[in-house]
Amino acid sequence: MQLSLEGRVALVTGSGQGIGAAIAAQLAHAGAHVAVCDLQPDRADGVARDLSAQGLRARAFTCDVTSPEAVASLTRTVTAAVGPIDIVVNNVGWAGDDPFVSLSDEQIRRLVDVNLMSTMFVCRDVGATMIERRAGRIINIASDAGRVGSGGQAVYAATKGAVIALTKSLAREWAKHGVTANCVSPGITDTPLWGETSERIKSLLLAAVPLKRVGQPADIAYAVTFLASEEASYITGQVLSVSGGLSMVD
Repeated sequence: MQLSLEGRVALVTGSGQGIGAAIAAQLAHAGAHVAVCDLQPDRADGVARDLSAQGLRARAFTCDVTSPEAVASLTRTVTAAVGPIDIVVNNVGWAGDDPFVSLSDEQIRRLVDVNLMSTMFVCRDVGATMIERRAGRIINIASDAGRVGSGGQAVYAATKGAVIALTKSLAREWAKHGVTANCVSPGITDTPLWGETSERIKSLLLAAVPLKRVGQPADIAYAVTFLASEEASYITGQVLSVSGGLSMVD
């Protein structure tokens, strides 16, 4: 089955590298016109250029999504430049691995701002336009840390758990407006952070994955593309774990 997003406009935050870039690419390959959004202009430009060079539709945008004013401006700018947003993927995130008691007030606030408040701001502004049009797909990137907890990532896990609760609540609130909201919840994924992990820790983590491999950004992107498609029109308020079975218990 070939999923088609032809004629759709998709906004992907944090899509200048890693999982976000893979999501942007997969949505573009499915036919969407993708707004590649990142805090770093050069990263957003690079991804958009690469996609455009393949004959796909993509345009770069820069935004600090922790700022409500910047998010409001982004929504207006994307709509004017590309068209009304049909699909939004909140992918921005930061792990900030440290023991809970050693976290500074600033680190805690930053984790909450990046992982939770940004998602709220984007959902609020883009969601308002979707409600007006009585159609839309919201896909929030959570984490299995938010589902089952994660030692050394207490605040990160808390923010991702809050993203899951937000998504389920929006799914209930906005269903009558034709807007669906779902989460994709990655487990261990091959990102730059994984590359910096010691071989000893990698071995320990992989031992807990029933499928015995690390996930690839494309694995997350395929799940997002499905939830963005018409084939997922009767799915809302769900959390899709893409983790190789990490949270299963033998």
